[in-house]
Amino acid sequence: MEKFTIYTGTTVPLMNDNIDTDQILPKQFLKLIDKKGFGKYLMYEWRYLDNKYTEDPDFIFNTAPYRQATILITGDNFGAGSSREHAAWALADYGFKVIIAGSFGDIHYNNDLNNGILPIVQPCEVREKLAALASTDEVTVDLYQQKIISPVGEFDFEIDADWKHKLLKGLDDIGITLQYQDLIEEYEGNRPSYWQE
Repeated sequence: MEKFTIYTGTTVPLMNDNIDTDQILPKQFLKLIDKKGFGKYLMYEWRYLDNKYTEDPDFIFNTAPYRQATILITGDNFGAGSSREHAAWALADYGFKVIIAGSFGDIHYNNDLNNGILPIVQPCEVREKLAALASTDEVTVDLYQQKIISPVGEFDFEIDADWKHKLLKGLDDIGITLQYQDLIEEYEGNRPSYWQE
């Protein structure tokens, strides 16, 4: 997993509440198994007209100023619904690095973290300020200091200490296991020979 330390990007507001995982990535795309390539299906039923890959020019992701945004500002209860990790894969593949919401579905929150996306909880008044930023305004998210630094102010955020450590070091579950590779190899080398056949 890529390290997340200090990140600067532009924002896109999608202030709907209760955006569930089926809206983030509809069920018909769950048969795909590779983490890459899901970005084109993100918010599929909102981004396209008649579900035919013709972009809806009124949907904010499709407007020129916001196409390069990597920080999503959104409503309450983001990622509720099913536990599909594919929704986090789609957000990451699209290019989002940070999601700032009022609250998150528990499983989706963890799926975001497991895929290197930083989910941040902020109250409505902060999100409204961030949502009002111009598309060219940059926002910096400093995980070391747990701060959002923006043209409309600085805002603190909370994160579990273990998750903070994992993101700062770029450690997913496999990376954590590999930290003990020498001990694992030593253990395997000391197993009785009949276990190694």
